[in-house]
Amino acid sequence: MIFKKFLRKSQEELEAANQLSLQEINNTVDVPKEGSFLKKVLAYSGPGALVAVGYMDPGNWITSIAGGAQYAYSLLFVILISNLIAMLLQSMSVRLGIVTGMDLAQATRKHTGKKMGFVLWIITELAIMATDIAEIIGSAVALKLLFGIPLLIGVIITIFDVFLLLLLAHFGFRKIEAIVATLIFTILIIFFYEVLLANPNTGELIKGFIPNKDVINNKGALFIALGIVGATVMPHNLYLHSSIVQARRYDRKDNKVKKEAIRFSTIDSNIQLSIAFVINCLLLVLGASLFYGHGDSLGRFTDLYNALQDSSIVGAIASPLLSTLFAVALLASGQNSTITGTLSGQIVMEGFIHMRLPMWMRRMLTRVIAVMPVVICLIIFGDSEQAIESLLIYTQVFLSIALPISIIPLTLYTSDKKLMGEFVIKPWMKIVAWICTVVLIILNFWLIISTFI
Repeated sequence: MIFKKFLRKSQEELEAANQLSLQEINNTVDVPKEGSFLKKVLAYSGPGALVAVGYMDPGNWITSIAGGAQYAYSLLFVILISNLIAMLLQSMSVRLGIVTGMDLAQATRKHTGKKMGFVLWIITELAIMATDIAEIIGSAVALKLLFGIPLLIGVIITIFDVFLLLLLAHFGFRKIEAIVATLIFTILIIFFYEVLLANPNTGELIKGFIPNKDVINNKGALFIALGIVGATVMPHNLYLHSSIVQARRYDRKDNKVKKEAIRFSTIDSNIQLSIAFVINCLLLVLGASLFYGHGDSLGRFTDLYNALQDSSIVGAIASPLLSTLFAVALLASGQNSTITGTLSGQIVMEGFIHMRLPMWMRRMLTRVIAVMPVVICLIIFGDSEQAIESLLIYTQVFLSIALPISIIPLTLYTSDKKLMGEFVIKPWMKIVAWICTVVLIILNFWLIISTFI
């Protein structure tokens, strides 16, 4: 009874606030009205870092490194294409959020109604929980590798990282952005250092960015290539970005100011996604330069950790330091992803079903539900990395199902002249967006079929 009253009150408060997306941070970060180009870029920077996290989460690591280990540098062009698609879709999310004042979940609910909004919320929540599972597994494995903590205890520890976000939120959204950016920079430095030690073949590396027909003709390479593309665009990122760009304080009624906000927010997004692109390339190059020829034995995080200190595989540069740095990067990636997962969950809950919960309750609920399948798996199969890391494959199924219900509305709404006015996307962008949408949907459903057959 008390819980029902709380939910009713929360809904009334949300409606009274005109359903502002992420109300507690909306319109709270100052940006200069005048100033240099660099000053404005810095003021608008931050949301892109939170979005970029989704393009380098633990779920993508195995695919990228295994791609390099099995097919050397030939799949680098796939990462490039994937990143260009990501830049396009995220720029559309920026445009939707700034122009309409709604995030993608709110816009979808407005155009579909209450019942359909509830169904879409369930699907999107499952996708966010699937993403959460990858973060839990990555963090738990990293804790075991670094400190010898059993996986089950490590998984339970990840439940309490809710307090990390609550602590950061207390200091303001700008601090959250700074922490995330710092963790991304940590991952970048670690892999850049390891790749330098690996001394990759520069000529072959550059050739890898040129589309290779051999990839298409090789079924194994094609499968990994499709995995890289299909797993690149995370559905929750589109909801997240359309919301957090509204954290900046600017005149919402002045089209000239909106145009500037779109410009600088897109620059921020492209810079951060470029960093994510570099990190993903470093992962593949690391796999190609150190593990080429050993791809069949590097299917898990632990395999990679052990290989980095095995001189018979990586040669003279093998050392415990390389393995430790890899585990630190894995832990940083997991913690980064848990922050963005929390915010995304709040956005879709408020946007689709107009329900608000305290951040600690929202985070705890999502994390406990996501932890359950991992705990059950550990109880059944024991303290086995292989058992829980196999869950990563099946989490991609939920992400694939949720992808169409995020990309299709985004393309429809940003192409709608009535909704977007003078900010509607240009015809060439609309054509490219629809091509990307259709291709991504086909690839993701192909991956679902390939997973079970």
